[in-house]
Amino acid sequence: MRWIGNGSVRTRKECATAISAFERAWDEHGFGLFALELPASGRLIGFVGLSVPHFLPEILPSVEIGWRLAADQWGKGLATEGARAALAFGFGQAGLDRIVSIHQVGNDASGRIMEKLGMRFERETIDPSCHRRVRVYEITTSGAAR
Repeated sequence: MRWIGNGSVRTRKECATAISAFERAWDEHGFGLFALELPASGRLIGFVGLSVPHFLPEILPSVEIGWRLAADQWGKGLATEGARAALAFGFGQAGLDRIVSIHQVGNDASGRIMEKLGMRFERETIDPSCHRRVRVYEITTSGAAR
């Protein structure tokens, strides 16, 4: 959680509230987060998907692609693989024409994933929810490999 918001770990109640919001997003927007599971074991290792980045009002209206994986799954290409599938869903079934991604300055691993996805740097700004510097990347339907 070092690179999410202010870096604090959520309580059980905060997690339950977030999961409810994740589920509502599908009904409200027609897109949301996908659970990432290891096929061999069925172990939940994180999520990837699309959400509205309300925490950064200056870029709204926007849809963000994001991911969070268990630390023991980092560096295996799973975030990139899942994000590619989520982008395809966003540009295809969800009918989006632009998707952004946001990472805190210093989270170079997420920045590299954004570049692998073909996203381009759009701006650097401050996340008002935690006062940390973030970088915003974007990709449009014309920039996405279909």
